[in-house]
Amino acid sequence: MLKLKRTPGIYLVGFMGCGKSTLGRLLAERLGWSFVDLDDDIETREGTTIAALFESEGEQTFRRIESDAIRARVRSIECGIPMVVALGGGAFVQEVNYELLENNGVTIWIDCPFDVIQRRVEKECHRPLARDPEKFAQLYESRRGAYSRADFHITVGDENPESAVESVLNLPVFR
Repeated sequence: MLKLKRTPGIYLVGFMGCGKSTLGRLLAERLGWSFVDLDDDIETREGTTIAALFESEGEQTFRRIESDAIRARVRSIECGIPMVVALGGGAFVQEVNYELLENNGVTIWIDCPFDVIQRRVEKECHRPLARDPEKFAQLYESRRGAYSRADFHITVGDENPESAVESVLNLPVFR
């Protein structure tokens, strides 16, 4: 709890479609904190969609923009503004972002089985990294090691998101 008192930030990490935004909104509401979806931050700031950024600027430029957005949110949290932040699926994988978040709040890996994620994102066309099913599965597996570095880990599935919020609130950091 000391870490949250010093820097009141909770960062939800995990693969796209795992429910970070849904869970984050509910968690922030329960805590009485602000909620931020980092992808929404980026889209607002850049005036375009994540998919369009990927296509026009490429992944490397997108990752720089993403790191800048994380840095801005960390600064607000360091100033004492309590916030739950849902990170994009690749944000925590980037070493620079991991280092920035490591000592500036608490990171929680929202771990969701691949078949559930696949069902959730197959209907969505705005996720550029999900277009090739084989590469999508490889990406899921390749990111799990980075996600495992989070301070805490909860496993979610297709259950009610309120159950996942309860799992988060039962973590030792809230006791």
